[in-house]
Amino acid sequence: MDREQVELDAPGLDRPGTLIRYGHYGRPVLVFPSEQGRAWDYENNGMVDAVADLIDAGRVKLYCVDSYDHVSWSDRGIPLEERARRHGLYESWILEQVVPAIGQDTPGASDIITTGCSLGAFHALNFALKRADLFPIAICQSGNYDASSWHAWGDRGDATYFSNPADYLPNLTGDHLEWLRNRVFLLLTVGQGDWETHPTGSLPSARATAALLAAKGIPHELDLWGHDVAHDWPWWRKQLAHHLPRFC
Repeated sequence: MDREQVELDAPGLDRPGTLIRYGHYGRPVLVFPSEQGRAWDYENNGMVDAVADLIDAGRVKLYCVDSYDHVSWSDRGIPLEERARRHGLYESWILEQVVPAIGQDTPGASDIITTGCSLGAFHALNFALKRADLFPIAICQSGNYDASSWHAWGDRGDATYFSNPADYLPNLTGDHLEWLRNRVFLLLTVGQGDWETHPTGSLPSARATAALLAAKGIPHELDLWGHDVAHDWPWWRKQLAHHLPRFC
Protein backbone atom coordinates (compact mmCIF):
# COMPACT_ATOMS: atom_id res chain seq x y z
CA MET A 1 0.00 0.00 0.00
CA ASP A 2 1.32 3.43 -0.94
CA ARG A 3 1.79 5.69 2.09
CA GLU A 4 3.08 9.26 2.08
CA GLN A 5 3.34 11.66 5.01
CA VAL A 6 3.79 15.42 4.72
CA GLU A 7 3.77 18.39 7.08
CA LEU A 8 1.65 21.42 6.14
CA ASP A 9 1.91 24.92 7.53
CA ALA A 10 -0.93 25.80 9.90
CA PRO A 11 -1.03 29.60 10.30
CA GLY A 12 -2.34 30.74 13.67
CA LEU A 13 -2.13 27.28 15.22
CA ASP A 14 0.57 25.94 17.52
CA ARG A 15 2.36 23.58 15.13
CA PRO A 16 2.38 22.40 11.51
CA GLY A 17 -0.23 19.78 10.69
CA THR A 18 0.38 16.26 9.44
CA LEU A 19 -1.34 14.80 6.38
CA ILE A 20 -0.93 11.09 5.59
CA ARG A 21 -2.12 9.63 2.30
CA TYR A 22 -2.86 5.91 1.91
CA GLY A 23 -3.39 4.55 -1.59
CA HIS A 24 -2.42 5.18 -5.19
CA TYR A 25 -5.74 5.87 -6.93
CA GLY A 26 -9.43 6.32 -6.24
CA ARG A 27 -11.94 8.65 -4.67
CA PRO A 28 -10.39 10.88 -1.99
CA VAL A 29 -11.60 10.42 1.58
CA LEU A 30 -10.67 13.09 4.13
CA VAL A 31 -10.37 11.45 7.56
CA PHE A 32 -10.71 13.44 10.77
CA PRO A 33 -9.28 11.76 13.90
CA SER A 34 -11.12 11.24 17.15
CA GLU A 35 -10.77 13.85 19.89
CA GLN A 36 -7.30 15.42 20.07
CA GLY A 37 -6.03 12.75 17.66
CA ARG A 38 -3.16 12.80 15.22
CA ALA A 39 -3.08 11.81 11.57
CA TRP A 40 -1.60 8.37 12.29
CA ASP A 41 -4.31 7.35 14.77
CA TYR A 42 -6.51 5.92 12.03
CA GLU A 43 -3.74 3.57 10.97
CA ASN A 44 -2.73 2.70 14.54
CA ASN A 45 -6.31 1.72 15.41
CA GLY A 46 -6.80 -0.59 12.45
CA MET A 47 -9.08 1.61 10.38
CA VAL A 48 -6.78 1.66 7.36
CA ASP A 49 -6.48 -2.12 7.43
CA ALA A 50 -10.28 -2.37 7.69
CA VAL A 51 -10.62 -0.92 4.17
CA ALA A 52 -7.29 -2.07 2.73
CA ASP A 53 -9.09 -4.00 0.00
CA LEU A 54 -10.64 -0.78 -1.32
CA ILE A 55 -7.31 1.05 -1.11
CA ASP A 56 -5.34 -1.71 -2.85
CA ALA A 57 -8.01 -1.96 -5.57
CA GLY A 58 -7.66 1.74 -6.37
CA ARG A 59 -11.17 2.60 -5.26
CA VAL A 60 -10.21 5.08 -2.51
CA LYS A 61 -7.32 7.15 -1.24
CA LEU A 62 -7.45 8.04 2.43
CA TYR A 63 -6.12 11.42 3.52
CA CYS A 64 -5.76 11.42 7.31
CA VAL A 65 -5.17 14.74 9.07
CA ASP A 66 -4.30 15.99 12.53
CA SER A 67 -6.87 17.50 14.82
CA TYR A 68 -6.34 20.74 16.70
CA ASP A 69 -9.01 20.02 19.29
CA HIS A 70 -6.49 20.54 22.09
CA VAL A 71 -6.50 24.28 21.37
CA SER A 72 -10.18 24.54 20.45
CA TRP A 73 -13.14 22.33 21.37
CA SER A 74 -11.28 20.28 23.99
CA ASP A 75 -9.89 23.24 25.93
CA ARG A 76 -12.41 23.49 28.76
CA GLY A 77 -10.48 26.35 30.32
CA ILE A 78 -11.78 28.83 27.74
CA PRO A 79 -15.38 29.80 26.90
CA LEU A 80 -17.20 28.06 24.07
CA GLU A 81 -17.11 31.13 21.84
CA GLU A 82 -13.30 31.25 22.02
CA ARG A 83 -13.12 27.51 21.33
CA ALA A 84 -15.24 28.06 18.24
CA ARG A 85 -13.10 30.97 17.12
CA ARG A 86 -9.99 28.81 17.37
CA HIS A 87 -11.80 26.06 15.49
CA GLY A 88 -12.15 28.60 12.68
CA LEU A 89 -8.36 28.52 12.31
CA TYR A 90 -8.59 24.75 11.88
CA GLU A 91 -11.27 25.17 9.23
CA SER A 92 -8.95 27.56 7.40
CA TRP A 93 -6.12 25.03 7.58
CA ILE A 94 -8.31 22.32 6.07
CA LEU A 95 -9.62 24.55 3.28
CA GLU A 96 -6.44 26.46 2.46
CA GLN A 97 -3.77 23.82 3.03
CA VAL A 98 -5.24 20.31 3.08
CA VAL A 99 -7.75 20.54 0.24
CA PRO A 100 -5.17 22.03 -2.19
CA ALA A 101 -2.70 19.31 -1.16
CA ILE A 102 -5.29 16.66 -1.98
CA GLY A 103 -5.90 18.36 -5.32
CA GLN A 104 -2.20 18.32 -6.16
CA ASP A 105 -1.87 14.67 -5.18
CA THR A 106 -5.02 13.63 -7.05
CA PRO A 107 -5.33 15.98 -10.05
CA GLY A 108 -8.90 16.54 -11.13
CA ALA A 109 -10.26 15.02 -7.93
CA SER A 110 -13.58 16.39 -6.75
CA ASP A 111 -16.37 15.30 -4.45
CA ILE A 112 -14.23 14.45 -1.44
CA ILE A 113 -15.84 12.18 1.15
CA THR A 114 -15.41 13.21 4.78
CA THR A 115 -15.40 10.75 7.64
CA GLY A 116 -14.42 10.45 11.27
CA CYS A 117 -15.22 8.81 14.58
CA SER A 118 -16.44 10.52 17.75
CA LEU A 119 -15.33 14.19 17.56
CA GLY A 120 -14.04 13.39 14.08
CA ALA A 121 -17.64 12.68 13.10
CA PHE A 122 -18.61 16.19 14.20
CA HIS A 123 -15.92 17.59 11.89
CA ALA A 124 -17.03 15.36 9.01
CA LEU A 125 -20.65 16.50 9.30
CA ASN A 126 -19.82 20.15 9.87
CA PHE A 127 -17.51 20.43 6.86
CA ALA A 128 -20.02 18.67 4.60
CA LEU A 129 -22.85 20.98 5.63
CA LYS A 130 -20.76 24.14 5.35
CA ARG A 131 -18.81 23.22 2.22
CA ALA A 132 -20.87 20.69 0.32
CA ASP A 133 -19.28 22.05 -2.87
CA LEU A 134 -16.11 20.24 -1.75
CA PHE A 135 -17.50 17.51 0.51
CA PRO A 136 -20.85 16.15 -0.71
CA ILE A 137 -20.75 12.95 1.35
CA ALA A 138 -20.04 12.50 5.06
CA ILE A 139 -19.73 9.17 6.88
CA CYS A 140 -20.11 10.12 10.54
CA GLN A 141 -19.46 7.49 13.22
CA SER A 142 -20.61 7.94 16.82
CA GLY A 143 -20.58 11.72 16.77
CA ASN A 144 -22.06 14.30 19.10
CA TYR A 145 -23.12 17.17 16.85
CA ASP A 146 -23.93 19.81 19.49
CA ALA A 147 -20.85 21.65 20.76
CA SER A 148 -22.93 23.36 23.42
CA SER A 149 -23.14 20.03 25.26
CA TRP A 150 -19.34 19.75 25.63
CA HIS A 151 -18.87 21.26 29.10
CA ALA A 152 -19.68 24.62 27.54
CA TRP A 153 -19.66 27.91 29.42
CA GLY A 154 -19.60 31.62 28.62
CA ASP A 155 -21.55 33.80 26.22
CA ARG A 156 -22.12 32.43 22.73
CA GLY A 157 -21.90 34.41 19.51
CA ASP A 158 -21.46 34.04 15.77
CA ALA A 159 -18.34 31.86 16.00
CA THR A 160 -20.23 29.19 17.93
CA TYR A 161 -23.41 29.52 15.88
CA PHE A 162 -21.72 29.05 12.51
CA SER A 163 -19.56 26.17 13.76
CA ASN A 164 -22.26 24.15 15.50
CA PRO A 165 -24.72 22.10 13.41
CA ALA A 166 -27.21 21.97 16.28
CA ASP A 167 -27.41 25.77 16.10
CA TYR A 168 -27.48 26.51 12.39
CA LEU A 169 -29.32 23.46 11.02
CA PRO A 170 -32.75 24.49 12.38
CA ASN A 171 -32.48 27.88 10.65
CA LEU A 172 -31.44 26.76 7.15
CA THR A 173 -33.81 28.19 4.52
CA GLY A 174 -34.07 29.38 0.97
CA ASP A 175 -31.66 28.77 -1.88
CA HIS A 176 -28.87 27.42 0.30
CA LEU A 177 -31.13 24.79 1.83
CA GLU A 178 -32.42 23.80 -1.60
CA TRP A 179 -28.84 23.51 -2.84
CA LEU A 180 -27.94 21.26 0.10
CA ARG A 181 -30.95 19.07 -0.62
CA ASN A 182 -29.60 18.45 -4.10
CA ARG A 183 -25.92 18.23 -3.22
CA VAL A 184 -25.18 16.49 0.08
CA PHE A 185 -25.71 13.05 1.63
CA LEU A 186 -24.99 12.48 5.31
CA LEU A 187 -24.65 9.03 6.89
CA LEU A 188 -24.88 8.91 10.68
CA THR A 189 -23.85 5.61 12.24
CA VAL A 190 -23.97 4.94 15.96
CA GLY A 191 -24.21 2.00 18.32
CA GLN A 192 -26.58 1.58 21.23
CA GLY A 193 -24.08 0.01 23.63
CA ASP A 194 -21.38 1.14 26.02
CA TRP A 195 -20.45 4.83 26.03
CA GLU A 196 -22.73 5.76 23.11
CA THR A 197 -25.21 7.45 25.45
CA HIS A 198 -23.09 8.18 28.52
CA PRO A 199 -20.76 9.99 28.67
CA THR A 200 -20.46 10.84 24.95
CA GLY A 201 -24.07 11.67 24.13
CA SER A 202 -23.52 10.21 20.67
CA LEU A 203 -26.73 8.18 20.44
CA PRO A 204 -29.17 10.93 21.46
CA SER A 205 -27.25 13.46 19.35
CA ALA A 206 -27.36 11.24 16.26
CA ARG A 207 -31.11 10.82 16.67
CA ALA A 208 -31.66 14.53 17.21
CA THR A 209 -29.49 15.47 14.23
CA ALA A 210 -31.26 12.98 11.98
CA ALA A 211 -34.57 14.53 13.03
CA LEU A 212 -33.28 18.01 12.14
CA LEU A 213 -32.06 16.78 8.76
CA ALA A 214 -35.39 15.08 8.09
CA ALA A 215 -37.29 18.26 8.98
CA LYS A 216 -35.18 20.17 6.46
CA GLY A 217 -35.41 17.52 3.75
CA ILE A 218 -31.63 17.06 3.63
CA PRO A 219 -30.68 13.58 2.33
CA HIS A 220 -29.33 11.44 5.12
CA GLU A 221 -29.42 8.02 6.72
CA LEU A 222 -29.41 7.13 10.40
CA ASP A 223 -27.87 3.68 10.88
CA LEU A 224 -28.41 2.41 14.42
CA TRP A 225 -26.30 -0.58 15.38
CA GLY A 226 -27.14 -2.97 18.21
CA HIS A 227 -27.16 -2.67 21.97
CA ASP A 228 -23.87 -4.59 22.05
CA VAL A 229 -22.17 -2.00 19.82
CA ALA A 230 -19.86 0.26 21.82
CA HIS A 231 -18.26 3.65 21.21
CA ASP A 232 -14.95 2.04 20.29
CA TRP A 233 -12.57 1.20 17.46
CA PRO A 234 -13.51 -2.47 16.87
CA TRP A 235 -17.04 -1.44 15.96
CA TRP A 236 -15.94 1.61 13.98
CA ARG A 237 -13.75 -0.67 11.84
CA LYS A 238 -16.77 -2.87 11.06
CA GLN A 239 -19.00 0.11 10.28
CA LEU A 240 -16.46 1.70 7.93
CA ALA A 241 -15.86 -1.55 6.07
CA HIS A 242 -19.62 -1.99 5.73
CA HIS A 243 -20.44 1.48 4.43
CA LEU A 244 -17.45 2.89 2.52
CA PRO A 245 -17.84 0.54 -0.51
CA ARG A 246 -21.21 2.19 -1.21
CA PHE A 247 -19.54 5.47 -2.17
CA CYS A 248 -16.47 4.49 -4.19
